[in-house]
Formats: sequence, C-alpha cells, structure tokens
Amino acid sequence: MPNSEPLKPFLLAFPGPLRDRLVNAVLSGEKVSTTGLLAEYEVEREELPPVGERSALIDSAGVEIAVVEVTEVRVLRLGDVDLQHAIDEGEGHTSVARWRTDHEGFWHGEDMREALGDPGFTVDDDTMIVAERFRVVERL
Repeated sequence: MPNSEPLKPFLLAFPGPLRDRLVNAVLSGEKVSTTGLLAEYEVEREELPPVGERSALIDSAGVEIAVVEVTEVRVLRLGDVDLQHAIDEGEGHTSVARWRTDHEGFWHGEDMREALGDPGFTVDDDTMIVAERFRVVERL
C-alpha cells in the first residue's frame, strides 16, 4: 500500500524569481546543497530534517515539482562554510566570499527579517547555519 501522507514542503528562498532559479538548478542537477539559518528553525519551532527525509520541492506557484531526499545535515558557524558547499549550491559561486555576500543580502532582506520577527537581524561569522545536501529522487 503506497504512503498517502503528504510530503513536507521543501522551500527554497521566498516565492519569486530567486526560488524559480533555485528550483531549476535543483532539477538540472547543479544544486545539491542549500543553506538555512538555524534561527529560522528556532523561530518556526521546526526540527532539523533527518537524513533520509523526503520532501516535495515547491515552485513559486506552490506546485510540487519533485521529491528530494536529504543526504546530509550539518550545523556549523557561517564562518566555517567551505568552498565545496558554496559550489554545490548551484548558483555559480566560485568563492566562499561571493557566496557569503549573496547569502547575506538575502538574510538581511526585508522578507527574512520579517520571517524572523527581527527588523535589525544581521549575520556574522558566529551565526549558526544549517547546511543540507539532498538529491532528487523523483520528478512530479
């Protein structure tokens, strides 16, 4: 009997052009990792995803596009992110510095600050992040 439980959503960024680019990068195989703020999990009272968890990749229209499976979860300081993780995010970063600049722009944006309930939120080297690796197991 197939599992009829709905899959938890796998959301990248906020709906809009960035999410659409990231979803396309996942589907093309360029994006196999992502980074979130540990603070997001804490604010949402959400557990970190366990290795093996499957989720539905959601596009900007709210449509389930693919099923992804978590293959690794690391919690580390922002200052400890390595080049391989930055490259594996599939956004064309060739240095950790460039990756960080782009991510800081996102994390310091109005949408993220609102989601965290902190209009002055900023990150630094000691900010804890969640680095996830995943793979596409099915296109929907």
